[in-house]
Amino acid sequence: MSQIILIVGGGLAGLTAAGLLHRAGVGFKLLEARDRLGGRILSVDATGEPSGDGFDLGPSWFWPGLQPAMGDLVHLLGLHYFEQNSDGDVIFQRMSREAPQRYRGMRQDPQSMRLVGGTGAIISALAESLPAQSIQLSARVTHVSLEGQEVVVQYVDGSGSSHKQRASHVLFALPPRLLEAKVLFSPSLDFATSERWQRTPTWMAPHAKFFALYDRPFWRDAGLSGTAQSLVGPLVEIHDATTASGRAALFGFVGLPAEQRAAIGRDAIVAASVQQLAQMFGPQAASPLATLFKDWTDDPLTATADDRAGGHPSSDRRPWVNGKWRDYISLAGSETSLSEPGYLAGAVEAATRTANEIISRLGRSERQAFAPSSEVSRA
Repeated sequence: MSQIILIVGGGLAGLTAAGLLHRAGVGFKLLEARDRLGGRILSVDATGEPSGDGFDLGPSWFWPGLQPAMGDLVHLLGLHYFEQNSDGDVIFQRMSREAPQRYRGMRQDPQSMRLVGGTGAIISALAESLPAQSIQLSARVTHVSLEGQEVVVQYVDGSGSSHKQRASHVLFALPPRLLEAKVLFSPSLDFATSERWQRTPTWMAPHAKFFALYDRPFWRDAGLSGTAQSLVGPLVEIHDATTASGRAALFGFVGLPAEQRAAIGRDAIVAASVQQLAQMFGPQAASPLATLFKDWTDDPLTATADDRAGGHPSSDRRPWVNGKWRDYISLAGSETSLSEPGYLAGAVEAATRTANEIISRLGRSERQAFAPSSEVSRA
């Protein structure tokens, strides 16, 4: 039987698990459906291309004081982080017919932190520590079947060709809802497991983010932090997104529901967002050097139709896999975290816990395989 561990998903969870398996001397292969690593972590330049000094279209914050495992991983990888800018006044926009109001800002507690280079820096650092031949991009898993004591995974590569990979165990480092919608299991999952996966909200999937890039953070000159809230929209929550290297930007979460975003269209949302920033931060905000827009609901490798309704995953200690599949597959996406579901730290926790369980299980199997027959009989 093949002892290789197959990891499906090359985001933070998948790469964290791969690193732990690799350091433990456990053979693995990682399949990622996208043509890049990172999953919902995506740091890009002004043109929208992945960058080593980018703007975070996905998650951007973590709190090392509250999330020590995340802080430890950042330290282990030799990465640096900096405080989310919160110095200065904040803006509140209550009604469209009223001018935005300015209020004295307050320091965050705990302070949100951002990685130097963007959150994508942690993906690059994790990937660099892994053997390149063990990672395959543009590999979209379609079917998983159980044959004796092996799991057989079918996937389609970038050219459309179908392949099979056999493994002793499969670690799915992706959202349960996406897994339930995109992958066919044989034998079928039991109803309770399938329903639970389908009902688990996917982190980031309901959201859209907008960025306006500028030549300098002019709002700081006016004593503004870049933080704003609005009951008018389309942006409901705005922050300073200037990078550690000084590339200036404001970003906001789009408050319109997914179906309304789809009906209005990207161009209209971008134009309305720029106009809103000009109303809140002054005429200099009306002429950005570039804009970026990412609607995660439109990403088929993140969201399903069920994610349009929104929601956030909650901690749940029940097993994610039951029945015939219990000993052959594991779930390790952020949504399955016992402590931080739906956060970067959740991906690290879930992947670390699950990978260590696999390593421990393999260790027990090897000890039993090499134990003298009398010792086995006594056990």
